[in-house]
Amino acid sequence: MSKQVVFHIGGWSSCGFYSKASNVLASLSILFPSRLKVVDHKYGSRDEYRSWLIGTSGSGFRDTFGISKASNQTSSPFAWIESSDGGNSFVGGCDDTLAWCKDFCAPKEEGGEEKAVHVDDGHTKGHGYDYDLVVIGGGSGGMAASKEAAKFGAKVAVLDFVKPSPAGSTWGLGGTCVNVGCIPKKLMHNAALIGEILSSDTEPFGFTAPQALEKGHSWEKMREAVQNHIRGLNFNYRVTLREKEVTYLNKLGKFVDAHTLSLTDKKGKVSQITSSRFIIATGGRPSPLNCEGGELAISSDDIFSLEQNPGKTLCVGASYIALECAGFLAGIGVDTEVAVRSILLRGFDREIADKIGAHMEDHGVKFRKGVVPAKLEKNGEGKIEVTFSDGTKDVYDTVFAAIGRSADTGKLGVENINLKVNERNGKIPTKFEQTSVPNVYAIGDVMEGCPELTPVAIQAGRHLARRLFDGSTTPMDYKNICTTVFTPMEFGTVGYNEEDAKEKFGCGSYEVYHSSFNPLEWSLSEHRGKHPAFAKVIVNKDTDAVLGIHYLGPHAGEVTQGFGVAMKKGVTYNDLLDTVGIHPTSAEVLTDLTVSKSSGKSADAKGC
Repeated sequence: MSKQVVFHIGGWSSCGFYSKASNVLASLSILFPSRLKVVDHKYGSRDEYRSWLIGTSGSGFRDTFGISKASNQTSSPFAWIESSDGGNSFVGGCDDTLAWCKDFCAPKEEGGEEKAVHVDDGHTKGHGYDYDLVVIGGGSGGMAASKEAAKFGAKVAVLDFVKPSPAGSTWGLGGTCVNVGCIPKKLMHNAALIGEILSSDTEPFGFTAPQALEKGHSWEKMREAVQNHIRGLNFNYRVTLREKEVTYLNKLGKFVDAHTLSLTDKKGKVSQITSSRFIIATGGRPSPLNCEGGELAISSDDIFSLEQNPGKTLCVGASYIALECAGFLAGIGVDTEVAVRSILLRGFDREIADKIGAHMEDHGVKFRKGVVPAKLEKNGEGKIEVTFSDGTKDVYDTVFAAIGRSADTGKLGVENINLKVNERNGKIPTKFEQTSVPNVYAIGDVMEGCPELTPVAIQAGRHLARRLFDGSTTPMDYKNICTTVFTPMEFGTVGYNEEDAKEKFGCGSYEVYHSSFNPLEWSLSEHRGKHPAFAKVIVNKDTDAVLGIHYLGPHAGEVTQGFGVAMKKGVTYNDLLDTVGIHPTSAEVLTDLTVSKSSGKSADAKGC
């Protein structure tokens, strides 16, 4: 619990500035009696106040109370904070007091000021083990943690061993993001965007439809270029680990005890290493399709490295992975269908999720709603016949399942060290990334309650390494993290969506400002107008704090990233309005959102 603040304010009764500041303080002390105590030094006249403040000889309260920084302050009000050690902290006058009040009542997440202090894990300099730290998992988070720890002189090893997917796919150093996630996904998404520009936007800008459209899209050329890029990254990561003096071991690790790992290489040879500390950074793997013939479906572990165009494809699931892949497949000309059990993009803003669905339908993606596959079987032509839960059937060349992910902890031997693991999804509960076994830590997707995003794992790994080997107590901040969904129309978001804001703060406690607009680069293309871009901010009515920023349109990731910094710094709605936008850009709309939902006025933008 926060310590109570003792806030002093002095002034004379007829001073408007004093009255304004003292009234705000009084209201806050009623609302937060355990956090704020206000001591009011109120005088009947200006002369009485000045006599108290500076005295007849210039050595009144202002100087004798030890507030030396306030020697030039003679106006009303005069505010300071009393310190328990006998010192005092000068605040200032009316504007300074109101600014302090605004900061005091701004929403702060629980534990936001808490220091990250670990349970003693027994680590000492003369521990006698092979390594100071062994990181299990060579993904983005694991590599970041290992390199950061090595920077502080720790002897570090990284284990990375990719277990083949059920379809036989495997890959190199770098984890999910680099090999079968963010990187190939974004590149293939970009291929679809290029296709849309070529097919729809060239003629209005004076170009004749290029020859590329007549030849059609080559999956094989795209795949080769993407995989070559990934192999280059794999090589660079190995070089970087060597340069940072981190030992790379292409071996599968399993706990023997809390300080010993059994290692198995690709030839089946077994060895052991010991370490004072471990970080589990094994990430997650796609959940299998749980129906008869489910093994015939591929997953995101496989789709980016397919040797040939997947042909007519059924995407099972409504998560961002399912929709992103369905979007780029349709965008490069693949006959694509999505089986949706309930709603699109659960956990994201519902209004925007519906707009994404409508846009995808008009761009060639077919949706089967309210169904899941009940049975998959190969027919005589080698295609996959799918029977759905409603009894309907269809035949596909490829079935792609994206119905969720589970932590990759099944073969770690956690039972050998009594490490607590969520039985449902394999994730590991932690406090400040420390598990139930004090010398074993976890970061990234494998950790319970952690956003499944690459930059989150990287940041958490670096913070953890600093705490373990450099004396830091800074915790990882998991709030207000930006993310982007790379559907055909991109969606960037940070903070609360409308549904979560209602649940957290209550109906009527916030306002939504929104706008539907046509980005300038779309304005000459007739087909773009049916599904305009969209932006909205969610604002706390009492404090003016921005609770959430949401943007649906081109370059959403680039747009949202900058506003994410503002969210971290506590941006208010008026801060956005006071920001001069860059014209003409799409991001500019977020500095000019003046139409509120409650007004009932149209959100359609008019002019520039």
